[in-house]
Amino acid sequence: MTAKAVTNEQAKQLVAPGHIKAIRAYIPGKPIDDLVRELGLDPSTVVKLASNENPLGMSTAAKQAIEQSLAGLERYPDPGGYRLKQAIADRFDVPMDWITLGNGSNDILELIGMALLEPGYSTVYSEYAFVVYRLATQARGAQHIVVPAKDHGHDLDAMLAAIEPHTRLVFIANPNNPTGTFLSNEAITRFLIAVEKAHGHRVTVVLDEAYNEYIPVAERVNSLALVKQFPNLLISRSFSKAYGLAGLRVGFGIAQPVLTELMARVRQPFNVNSLAQAAAAAALYDDAFLAKSAEVNSAGKQQLQSAFDALGLTYIPSSANFVLVKVNDADHVNQALLRRGVIVRPVGPDGLPGWLRVSIGLESENNRFIEALTAILAESTNPA
Repeated sequence: MTAKAVTNEQAKQLVAPGHIKAIRAYIPGKPIDDLVRELGLDPSTVVKLASNENPLGMSTAAKQAIEQSLAGLERYPDPGGYRLKQAIADRFDVPMDWITLGNGSNDILELIGMALLEPGYSTVYSEYAFVVYRLATQARGAQHIVVPAKDHGHDLDAMLAAIEPHTRLVFIANPNNPTGTFLSNEAITRFLIAVEKAHGHRVTVVLDEAYNEYIPVAERVNSLALVKQFPNLLISRSFSKAYGLAGLRVGFGIAQPVLTELMARVRQPFNVNSLAQAAAAAALYDDAFLAKSAEVNSAGKQQLQSAFDALGLTYIPSSANFVLVKVNDADHVNQALLRRGVIVRPVGPDGLPGWLRVSIGLESENNRFIEALTAILAESTNPA
């Protein structure tokens, strides 16, 4: 049976809310398989530095937990995620009913949007912030209040001033994606106090800490203490980055029950699968793996930033597992990198034309990128 083609005019007549039709869909990092198919490359030669994944993969403990959980996959996963919630509660010293599990931390961001937003309400977030803030807002028909960035990061004073009577959510990514900037514990605490003083608990602040594990412990925001102090604070964390479980899609939120109970009403009951729950519970306590991940990331970051210095390129010093670098003709450089089997992330759609976000890989992967970029820039300077 052949499907009947739909004309552009017919597509415009589809019954869907205008705010849904206006959404610009999320564009993920290019998969290796896609590049291999498009250019006929040997997959073993392709380096992917586009999606901020852990180049070490997942820990042995997580792999063993998956193997032990293979039996029983014909059953639905635990809808409440008891074992994983218990592990998170023990690890971070919070009650289990303060925890919400998500299909990746993106799911946590979407859940709080579903719980608190509707047409007529608004969210506040920074220019150059994670694209899901826009999507979570627009999917609810709510209004965006986008605050100009300060030094490519959050201007908290301006964000505070931008809050309107109809504002219900403020999103803060720390470290920020895609710029890698970081806000101190003092800055975040001062902002939360100011929001509470000016708006009470009407405005919920989401502190998105997907890259938290890459920050030295002494420098991290004490968000677990803050969430006990502020009932309008939601912390969002991910197992996709430092824990190496991106393919399993698991994240979590921590907030007081006034928020978690609302999120539970809109959460899908089986949103985190059995293997993800088991792997995350094991990965959570693998301190040696987390330390190794942070060590490799720190060395790789220095490797990339030193190369950018040598090439005379502008970049933003990063607190995450990627570096944002300015190459001017980013489209040309990106395409040339792809032809050489190196995948990075153009961020023009995020309002940063001329910049590329480069995930930190293994030393050999970083070298492949540096060598390719050096050759491409040389060709641009000295065309044949």
